[in-house]
Amino acid sequence: MFSTGFGSFFWNFDSILWLVIGLVMLGFAVAAFLFAATAREDAYRAAEKQTKKFWLILLGVNLLLNLVLPMLFLQVAGLIAAIVFMVDVRPALRQVSGGGRRGGSSSDGPYGPYNGGR
Repeated sequence: MFSTGFGSFFWNFDSILWLVIGLVMLGFAVAAFLFAATAREDAYRAAEKQTKKFWLILLGVNLLLNLVLPMLFLQVAGLIAAIVFMVDVRPALRQVSGGGRRGGSSSDGPYGPYNGGR
């Protein structure tokens, strides 16, 4: 009934939407893998997280599945692993690596050093 015009618009919109969602998931997988690869091995031990090898394998498989076999279930499972890495592991790695606030003291506020009201 809607094979031309209106129906094809929604088919194209649906295809474009899934393509965008897939590209966002792929980009997030690439970012998580690159952050995991660039962190130091000893930072993983100091942060008491899984090993660098564990995260590289997990995120690498996620990246490979996003590229080769884009099935929604596998992409969502990989997305969860990437989110866990970015929300839990990466901040812990940055904290033990000194990647947090650079060049400041513990009394610094959001607008610079606190000078006691002077």
